[in-house]
Amino acid sequence: MHQQHLRIWLLAILSIFYLTPVRAALPEIQLQIGMRLVQAEVANTSEARMKGLMGRKQLDDNQGMLFVFERPEIQSMWMRNTPLPLAVAFIDERGVILNISEMVPFDDTPHSSVGIAKYALEMNGGWFSQHGVKAGDKVKRLPK
Repeated sequence: MHQQHLRIWLLAILSIFYLTPVRAALPEIQLQIGMRLVQAEVANTSEARMKGLMGRKQLDDNQGMLFVFERPEIQSMWMRNTPLPLAVAFIDERGVILNISEMVPFDDTPHSSVGIAKYALEMNGGWFSQHGVKAGDKVKRLPK
């Protein structure tokens, strides 16, 4: 009987270990928007861009995710499986913010750039407006 309990206990521990999703660490970068510094995880692979902030329950105030796209074009984002309210800034190759959209948790409605974007920066909902960041502002320190 003791061995059976031990086996069940080990199986339970192993299943927790193997079934618990592990978020692979993404590279991080510090961006500058005006006088604000933003710490952003960099989603620069198709897998990282597809996963984005899905399942994430919180972001610190000046924390976000920078999506780096393979080629500049009209970009779209949505909130599938994302419980946080987020705002997204679409950014061109020169670092100029094209437009900012507020997004609702778990909503599949696409939010698109108004022009050719190379980047998208997701932050907590309302972050851009709370910090006076608007279309036309420049984001510095973007990866090439």
